[in-house]
Amino acid sequence: MTDLPKSIDIHEEGPREGFQIEPGPISSADKIALIEALAETGLQHIQVCSFVNPKLVPRWADADAVAGGFRPKDGVHYTGLWFNGRGLERALAHRDRLSLYGSITTTASEAFTQKNLNRSHAENMVAQRKQAALHLSHGIEIRRISVQAAFGCNYQGDITPADVIRVLTDGFAIADEAGVKPAIISLADTMGWATPIRVERLLGEVRSRWPEQRLSLHLHDTRGLAVANAHAGLRMGVNRFDSTVGGLGGCPFAGQKGAAGNICTEELVLLCEEMGIATGVDLDALIEVGRMAERIVGHQLPSELIRAGSLDAFRRKAA
Repeated sequence: MTDLPKSIDIHEEGPREGFQIEPGPISSADKIALIEALAETGLQHIQVCSFVNPKLVPRWADADAVAGGFRPKDGVHYTGLWFNGRGLERALAHRDRLSLYGSITTTASEAFTQKNLNRSHAENMVAQRKQAALHLSHGIEIRRISVQAAFGCNYQGDITPADVIRVLTDGFAIADEAGVKPAIISLADTMGWATPIRVERLLGEVRSRWPEQRLSLHLHDTRGLAVANAHAGLRMGVNRFDSTVGGLGGCPFAGQKGAAGNICTEELVLLCEEMGIATGVDLDALIEVGRMAERIVGHQLPSELIRAGSLDAFRRKAA
């Protein structure tokens, strides 16, 4: 265990990750309304859309309309997601309102690389090398190296720290070739295989190999352990997390129908605030946005706080 962080950065991915997996259509207006509401809660990083092939992810066929339609709030960084040159071209058209950062993306599971990207790890490294060059040609900073399926895979089974170290080493080799030094290592529990002990073990191994890089966690709540895993990460000094309001989302390529999405932003904020770790987020306002998200999708979301409310709300009543 290291010292707890004094504060954390939350990267809200509810709009992008959440709406991509919804079975029913979500209007562009509703997506924009959620983005704007999230910006009023104190969140400073919001991923608004995904510039992907609409044949593969039809719920983001309107990515350009959403990216160009919301009203940016000063002090909030809005980002988008892309996987190839065509997606980057679309994102660049919104550079006046989106913060564009590059990433070298690897996957610790060969099986999931095939399922998710239709390519092998070696082929993905070739693609990432080209992607890095493309980012730099457009003046886009490559800030992080990310590892998907860093804790386990529904198609391949357990993933070891050695598996993660191997693909990270390949990712840093690409960064070295490009002459860049990504400051962040992001570890994603894409299919919900993480447990607190696995989190502690992997973070320890990665930190011992790359002590200068900032560590970030992308946790899914597939088996109800996301908050416990976040707690383990906090105890290891992690101060950057991805999350989704209400627990929106899930991975459409994970081979597990109906799996929960990311850790609920509200639950992550509650955990941190009760531990004395600042988030800069108005939790009661965020819970209301979670309820709004639930109304938009038309079904119950995983967040318990949507129904229970915050502890501070009850403290005020008791006082």
